[in-house]
Amino acid sequence: MKRIGVFYGSTTGNTEQVAHLIAENLGVAGADVHDVAKSAPSDVAPYDVLIFGASTWGDGDLQDDMHDFLDGLSSLDLKGKTAAVFGCGDESMSDTFCNGVDAIYKAVSETGAEMTGAFDASVFDFNHSDAVEGGIAEGLLIDNMNHEDLTTDRVKRWCDEIKQSVG
Repeated sequence: MKRIGVFYGSTTGNTEQVAHLIAENLGVAGADVHDVAKSAPSDVAPYDVLIFGASTWGDGDLQDDMHDFLDGLSSLDLKGKTAAVFGCGDESMSDTFCNGVDAIYKAVSETGAEMTGAFDASVFDFNHSDAVEGGIAEGLLIDNMNHEDLTTDRVKRWCDEIKQSVG
């Protein structure tokens, strides 16, 4: 069985909550869920499947802890690993909704990891996101500010797709 690690950056606890919900849906033990503020990029080594997530702040900026973590991750070779990304945002920030997902996606892609986990973004109402092209997001987008009631179902559906893609 493939070992899955979940790595998240969270400022308010929202992304941490989603990370644990993802872990629960994927059958990932609590010890394999990592706050990147307390982790080193090398902590990804024992995992076959990597899930990375963070929030988007201000004018579309990636959460600070994840930004720093990705700087270190960029020097690693993750060929042979599968990775997926998720992010929390507020769709009322209509021109930068979940831009952080794109920043994580690009950084992780450059390490050689095989990317998975695209998500239908048509369920949201926003003008632009760097993470979305043609209605499809590079990863799971969550808006707990405006649609908290939909988070559990969206996470479950996304995790079901992740399970299928990684076998």
